Amino acid sequence: MSNLDPRIIATSEFNYELPDERIAKFPLSERNKSKLLIYKNNVISDDHFTQLTDYIPENSLLVFNNTKVIHARIEFNKSTGARIEIFCLEPHLPAEYAISFAQTNKCQWKCMVGNLKKWKSETLIKEFNYKSKSVTLQAKLIEQEHNSQIIDFEWTGDLSFAEIIEFCGEIPIPPYLNRKPEESDSIRYQTVYSKIDGSVAAPTAGLHFTNNEFNQLTEKGINTDYLTLHVGAGTFKPLQSETLGTHQMHTEHFQVSLKLIQNLIKHYPNIIAVGTTSVRTLESLYIIGNSINKQSNFNYLTVNQWDAYDNIFQTDTLFALKTIESYMKNKEVEFINASTSIMIAPGYKFKIISGIITNFHQPKSTLLALVSALVGSSWKEIYSYALKNDFRFLSYGDSSLLLP
Repeated sequence: MSNLDPRIIATSEFNYELPDERIAKFPLSERNKSKLLIYKNNVISDDHFTQLTDYIPENSLLVFNNTKVIHARIEFNKSTGARIEIFCLEPHLPAEYAISFAQTNKCQWKCMVGNLKKWKSETLIKEFNYKSKSVTLQAKLIEQEHNSQIIDFEWTGDLSFAEIIEFCGEIPIPPYLNRKPEESDSIRYQTVYSKIDGSVAAPTAGLHFTNNEFNQLTEKGINTDYLTLHVGAGTFKPLQSETLGTHQMHTEHFQVSLKLIQNLIKHYPNIIAVGTTSVRTLESLYIIGNSINKQSNFNYLTVNQWDAYDNIFQTDTLFALKTIESYMKNKEVEFINASTSIMIAPGYKFKIISGIITNFHQPKSTLLALVSALVGSSWKEIYSYALKNDFRFLSYGDSSLLLP
């Protein structure tokens, strides 16, 4: 899949100067009023996001990530008054998102704990009223697992865990915003099509879409479909090592439907991903299609960080997608669950997508490496243009449509 192994690339290749005032600290008053940079046929231009449909090629399939950001930050106070923040990352058994959110008494999560040194063995307690019910939520520290902690949650009130964190948790806006979340963030740091609970960061390319854009896509005859990838906190992890080869990618969990696989087959090669999370999921499907017969657990498939470079698959894209389709039909399943830690960087040859809608990313980030894999060194011209033309950057910033 690659002529160049990105493991040897210096992370400094993905650096640029981003002044703090160019980071959008708050969203615009209207979602679709952001600016849109268009990179098509090596030409850069700009417009407004409301005109996006004008630039989407006919017969395209736009693929969106319908994950929903959870209120992942829960604050407790010890009996001594010390404040402990528990940041819920994912269920301890990550294949069981839906099961964990549906629990009505207890569940176990992998978390990051703020002020961990102050929390030894005491059970933390948080009491609140929910719809006239008196609820007690308890958190118990079970064990350390790498850079995270395993926490047991127990609660009263016959509520689901989804209801518990929705009420008493806080939306986890990006750390680089350097502010506390506001009530409006619960709405604006969420796509209008979000559906499946599980993310601790928004798939931000989708934040610009309103019903207006979906109506325009329908009028133009452009198809849309959805996948679910739960975005992890690792999406904000910067490239701190000297080369990409020593950067550890985060693992994210996703689900795709048989309907989507069939839609990809039907519309290939005119697939446009909405956001880097959709890219990572879609490109992982090629690897899954080629390794599906070798994986022992079909119910939970895995794509590792360097699979795209260590395994040189000779099949074409449609063969890989049709292999997945056949397996799903044989197993009589409508969905498959999988995880991916795929690294997409210069040297990667895209197998599924032909373009991407995405925001402007942090310097020295894996997201910028992914963009560079798609547009080559032109990313520097694109970002320079955005900086010179007053584009807003990062999660609440402006958008781009990249069609190399």
